[in-house]
Amino acid sequence: MSVETAAAPAPVKLSSSLVDSVKGFLADHGGSATAVLQPIGRIGVRVTLVGADGVLGDRVVADLPTAKRLVEVIDGLTEADEWDRELTSVVTPRKGHWAQMAGWVAKQTRFPKARNEK
Repeated sequence: MSVETAAAPAPVKLSSSLVDSVKGFLADHGGSATAVLQPIGRIGVRVTLVGADGVLGDRVVADLPTAKRLVEVIDGLTEADEWDRELTSVVTPRKGHWAQMAGWVAKQTRFPKARNEK
């Protein structure tokens, strides 16, 4: 009889550009952030960042272990289980964010502007 031992999985390696970009986001938006991990199919996992000042940011990583490792490695980054009332109430999209997300629709003149833009 042979006994197989389960090898511990190797720690996920994060790219330095990913780590630097998230650290830069934290530095620009209050020094801390909450991350919501959202699987988006074969593409990977969207890591939505909510800065201490409420500004949104996001990064896409290959898989959930990579997203979890990112949260572990970055000081000041905490993981939220889901979008809850407390988290959504602090979100304040930066000026022009809606246009960036809208794509071609943002250039239309027949649509009203976002409530937070005059």
